[in-house]
Amino acid sequence: MRDHRKLRAFELADQLVMSVYSATRTFPKDEMFGLTSQLRRASVSIASSIVEGCARNSEADFLRFLDVAFGSVREVEYQLTIAKHLEYTSSDTAEQLESQADETARVLAGLIRSLRSAS
Repeated sequence: MRDHRKLRAFELADQLVMSVYSATRTFPKDEMFGLTSQLRRASVSIASSIVEGCARNSEADFLRFLDVAFGSVREVEYQLTIAKHLEYTSSDTAEQLESQADETARVLAGLIRSLRSAS
């Protein structure tokens, strides 16, 4: 088993979760069960999938969960675009969140590539 806390991808995903929760506090109340919930769920899914993958015994399972995490990062990136277009976040907040999501995606993609090439 791997220790998820030692992975840079997990650290970034965890930071993104905290940032998303902070930013969505200011979203309109009528979005609580809409975009707010979706963004929070998708961001938590990134970190959770990494953790679950680390708990798996096979490399194939680990990679499968990293792929799920990567899909969730892309989902968050799109949902952040929606939030920006609807002006639910300031430009600065949107830019910071987009940057965090992008870095998380790049590091996760690098981890996936390195594991696939080692196989």
